[in-house]
Amino acid sequence: MYDPPGSLWALTITGIIAIPAATCLVLYGGAVRAGRGRTRAALLAGGAAAVLGSWFTASAVIAGHGWYHARLGHGIPWMPVAIVGFFGALLALSRIPVVRRALAAPGTMSRLELPHAFRAIEGTAFVAIMALGHLPALFALPAGLGDIAAGLAAPLAARSLARGGSRRTALWFNAFGMTDLISALTLGTLTGFQLVHVSPSGAPISELPLALIPTAAVPLLFALHITSVSALIRTLRTPRPAAAPLAAATR
Repeated sequence: MYDPPGSLWALTITGIIAIPAATCLVLYGGAVRAGRGRTRAALLAGGAAAVLGSWFTASAVIAGHGWYHARLGHGIPWMPVAIVGFFGALLALSRIPVVRRALAAPGTMSRLELPHAFRAIEGTAFVAIMALGHLPALFALPAGLGDIAAGLAAPLAARSLARGGSRRTALWFNAFGMTDLISALTLGTLTGFQLVHVSPSGAPISELPLALIPTAAVPLLFALHITSVSALIRTLRTPRPAAAPLAAATR
């Protein structure tokens, strides 16, 4: 079992905590702007924090018992089950009326990009652990550099949307972000389950603290991408008001 240095534990856990914390703040702000009041908005954010925190804790316990560390054909592959299950639960929860209204509130569309900024921390952790010789470059470089790029681009995309910038630019950001997550999950599966034999192996992906990234952070980030893309597509499809006819020129 790989146990990274304390500094990398701190770095990884900081990113893992920051992503759901930023998401809860987005929900709080959206609920306030939707007219729910600060008390109800705080209850919504607190409920979201409880749900996300409970799963993050449960996933840490599962990883601590070594249940994510399995080979295909040797027992239930709990990591894919956890990823798909948590992602499905998040999509279902986003359909709750109070959550849906908070996500659709004015200004929330741009703020949905902000939690992605903390992906740069996770990307840095991947690259650092690879540099120590404990992750394969086949996984760590695409996943790490992709997360760093998405993390740096997220505030720019949010700022552009907040200032009325192009929705298509934000769509491209979300497309890149989802591609990065899918690529990381694919390469993590290939190296973690030893479908592709590399040295070092991808086994640390299924161990703490890295196991919390694919099982907890990635489904949340992907759900944020889906929500953001849905909102952006709706705004692009909404017809703009017809321009007022030009006044006749005075003689």
